[in-house]
This record gives sequence, structure tokens and C-alpha cells, in this order.
Amino acid sequence: MKKLIIRGGKALNGEININGAKNSTVALIPAAILADSEVVLEGVPDIQDVHSLLEILDEFHVKTSFENNILKIDPSQMQSIPMPTGKIQSLRASYYFMGATLSKFGEGVIGLPGGCFLGPRPIDQHVKAFRALGAVVEDEYGVITLSTPEGLNGNRIYMDVVSVGATINTILASVRAKGKTIIENAAREPEIIDLVTLLNKMGAKIRGAGTSVIRIEGVDRLEGTTHTIIPDRIEAGTYISVAVAMGNEIKINNVIFEHIESFIAKLNEMGAKMEIGEDSILVHRSDDLKMVSLKTQPYPGFATDLQQPLTPVLIKASGKGTITDTIYPQRVKHIPELNRMGANIKVDGDIIRVEGPADLTGAPVRASDLRAGACLVIAGLMADGVTEITGVDNILRGYSNIVEKLQEVGADIQMIEDDEQE
Repeated sequence: MKKLIIRGGKALNGEININGAKNSTVALIPAAILADSEVVLEGVPDIQDVHSLLEILDEFHVKTSFENNILKIDPSQMQSIPMPTGKIQSLRASYYFMGATLSKFGEGVIGLPGGCFLGPRPIDQHVKAFRALGAVVEDEYGVITLSTPEGLNGNRIYMDVVSVGATINTILASVRAKGKTIIENAAREPEIIDLVTLLNKMGAKIRGAGTSVIRIEGVDRLEGTTHTIIPDRIEAGTYISVAVAMGNEIKINNVIFEHIESFIAKLNEMGAKMEIGEDSILVHRSDDLKMVSLKTQPYPGFATDLQQPLTPVLIKASGKGTITDTIYPQRVKHIPELNRMGANIKVDGDIIRVEGPADLTGAPVRASDLRAGACLVIAGLMADGVTEITGVDNILRGYSNIVEKLQEVGADIQMIEDDEQE
């Protein structure tokens, strides 16, 4: 087991480069198997989730090579086999193989996905969409079996809730279905636009990505292509939070401002000092921060994945504020850990109440999930003394080279092997 040791209280300076988007990559890799020839993805982050997906591709007899953030995927020898349950359960995004294998082979067997536990993450909208396209879906003890006795046919599908996962899976399933599919109340995230850009380069006919109505005309085949992944807006928001919390002057490179507009608006409201460049954001030392309240919403609202990384910055601000996560109300496991470090935060039903400013002191804490881990890293950088973070694998699932990136701007952080078994 690994753990992070952080000696906090140091002012940080320098530049941080943002990787390609994790939440795009985990959809683009399953999408690539729909091609008849090699797909090259550029800017792929070197994170655990990517390696888990590559292991799954290996089981499918898909050839891959991954170096210098360039991933080559050759699905020409791919075989339809039941997916390994162990691998898939370690990774939530592997459920995109449902839509992809259904589209490619007209069948699939998938064990239900894992990933971070953030409360119920139902796949009823995915199943509803597959059935609307003509698939037979059976769910036995968390193993989903998909088949298409009559083939897939386009249909009009209305999403009961705005769901990124269900929108992506429906696009993957319908891209080769006969006729037209219309997805209404679709999610509008930048990662969906990125997926559609790749599929259209491969020969798909999809319009409306980034709006709430996506129109898909089925095609017979898809070809290989090369695609550069968009920057990771959640990673960008995380390091901007680091910079506002502890930076003297930090420049965050490879950022698309429009993708994090709602997040930047909150920081402006708090009084953070930032300069927005063409593809970078320069964060100056930000003292005298004002407390704000925030509510997470589907894109373009405030991202649920940035709620936890921003929480330590709120601890530094003066006043009382609330955080309401309308997407994952149970995303609160970081709160007791922050309180152990000296924060003054209460969970009151579905509302998190923060009072600041509070001085943080280093303590042993555990990262229960990916973004909670990011939150605790930022808190550790702010705290006096030494913070030890366990559960590091959760952090490495989504942040590549987080230790090196923080060391380069002057943080005293290291990853060590933890001899004590948890």
C-alpha cells in the first residue's frame, strides 16, 4: 500500500500542465473498438483507469501500445467474449463497453461496474436506451447480458435524468444502428462533444453534441483515425484550487476556460486573483477570501467533481457557506477527515455547512474516493505539520504524476510504500 506524506504550509510557485481529460479517455477507448482499423489517441493521461481499460482490451484480443501519452488501439482482431468481472468491477467507466460491444457484435456480457462509491449510480437509463434500440437486456446478480435477436434499430429516446454515462452509452449503441436515433434531454458535457468528434472522424453521422438533443444517423462501418483528447477540466479545477489555496503565483497550462466557467465564477465571487489567458490561467496570491455557497448541477453548471477540491479553499475563506451536491448528495466522506484536521464543517441532511476561516493541522487521513483524495491533498498542503494520506490508489486512478507536478511548484510531498497493512 502506498501513502502520501505532505509537510504543509509552503507557498507554491511555478507552472502546472494539465493532461488530457480522464472522463473523455474512458469513453474514447471503448469507442475506438468500433473502428475496423487502428485508432490513435493523443494526450492520454497515464492513470490507473487507463491501464485497467487496456487490460480489458487485451482480454478482447485488441492490440494496444501506450507510450508518451499516445495510445494506439487496433481492434481488427477483436473477439466477442464475456467481459472479466474482476477488472470491470474495479472501474466504473468500463460500463461503456456495454454500448460498444452491443454496437460492434450485437451482444455482450458485462459485470456491473465499480469505481468510487458515491451512492447509488443506477444504470436504468442505459438499459432503457438499449431496449429502445431493440436489444434484449437481462440482469442476473449484477451481470448484464445483452443480445439483439432482430438487430439494432434507431429510435427516439428521452432521458428521464440528465446522465453523462447513459448519453455516452446510447451514442455508442446507436452509431451503427439502422436508421435515425434522437436522444432527448442528453447530457451536454465537453467530454460528450469530444466523443462525438472522434466518432464523426471515424465516419459516424452525429449532430447536436453539446446541446440537449443529439441526432444520430446509423452507418455501416467506422474507420480508424487520429484524435487529440481535450484537456481535463477537473484536473485543471483541482490545480487552480491548489493555486488559490497556497500559491504565490502559479500558471496552469492547457486549460479551456469555457469548460470551467462556472468554477472560475465561484472563485471570482470569493475574491481570488486570476488572469485568464488563451489556454492558461495565472493565479496570483489570494488572501482575504470571502465565503460563498455553491450548488452542483449538470454541465454547464458547477461540476460535482470539483465540489470536493474546492472545499479546502472554502475553509480558508471568512464567513458561513453551504455546499449542495444535487448530483451525488452522498459525496461527503471527505468531511470527517477535514474536521480531523481542524475544519469546522457539518453535514446537515443533503447540505454541507462550512464556517471559516479555520487553521488546519496535519493528521492521518484516508482518501475514500478520487476527488476526496484531491481535497485531502490540498488540505495537507494548507495544514501546519505533517499530513499522511492513505487510500492513495483512489487518487492515482484519476491524477497522473500528481506528486511530481506538486513537487515542481515547491510542495513538500512524497509517496512512500506503507509497511503497515491496513
